[in-house]
Amino acid sequence: MIKSINQVYSIIRPSLADTRLPIVIDSPHSGTDYPFNSGIIAPSEALRTTWDAFVDELWSIAPPLGAPLLSARFPRAYIDPNRAPEDIDQAMLDEPWPTPLTPSAACLRGMGLIRLNALPGVPMYAGKVSAAEVRYRLSQYYMPYHSALKTLLDDAHEKFGHVWHINCHSMKSVGNAMNVDSGVARPDIVISDRNGTSANPAFTEWAAAQFDALGYKVQINSPYQGGHIVHHYGMPTQHRHSVQIEIKRGVYMDERNAEKAEGFEQLQRDLETFVTALAGYAQQKMKEK
Repeated sequence: MIKSINQVYSIIRPSLADTRLPIVIDSPHSGTDYPFNSGIIAPSEALRTTWDAFVDELWSIAPPLGAPLLSARFPRAYIDPNRAPEDIDQAMLDEPWPTPLTPSAACLRGMGLIRLNALPGVPMYAGKVSAAEVRYRLSQYYMPYHSALKTLLDDAHEKFGHVWHINCHSMKSVGNAMNVDSGVARPDIVISDRNGTSANPAFTEWAAAQFDALGYKVQINSPYQGGHIVHHYGMPTQHRHSVQIEIKRGVYMDERNAEKAEGFEQLQRDLETFVTALAGYAQQKMKEK
């Protein structure tokens, strides 16, 4: 494998170009390196719950199979790559933003591009956030991550005429007050395609069936429909299929202590089975065109 690392992201690529698959994996919430003097006051215990714990490690099985893996090194609680750059709550800023903002429903619940709360009632900042600081985070962290992801997706599409993109996440076992499913126990896996717009629904159904066959409880587009990344990069009419896969943390880790649990290795083996099957699925679909 070939690994490149900088302050923003890491990329692990297949060692040999001829083993490359039309598959790209990215983990935008795997980072834990908080930049110096961020102004964040939330306690580490609360910040840890915003981390997609060990997701990049779980999916590290992909590069040896032929799929590059992109992982963020900066935390989503610093700036969230899975939010649109306009997904900002103006009330958080120390001065008016120079262009129109479009805060999402998640943003209004405290989880926008710049997070308001780490957990319900646990603020990220003591006061307003500098608009200049937000622009800095966009230019130095957000945009480089997206540039790297776009390059991987474009390269795969140019080589194969198709690309299947897996956007990887973890989720709390039970939704909290900042979520749409507060207090509700979640399934093991949620696969989302923006309600059939970021990927061919047949592919989404196929992916769900693979995890179902492995013994996981799976739901499609509930409680998550997919975030900015799959919305932005998924263009199924152009043979660019992007799905978001959320894995319940209780399947593979001790959520209270943020430590791997007994299920970690089994889940990783199952993800290897999934990516191997996806390689075969992609090859078959390309032959049909």
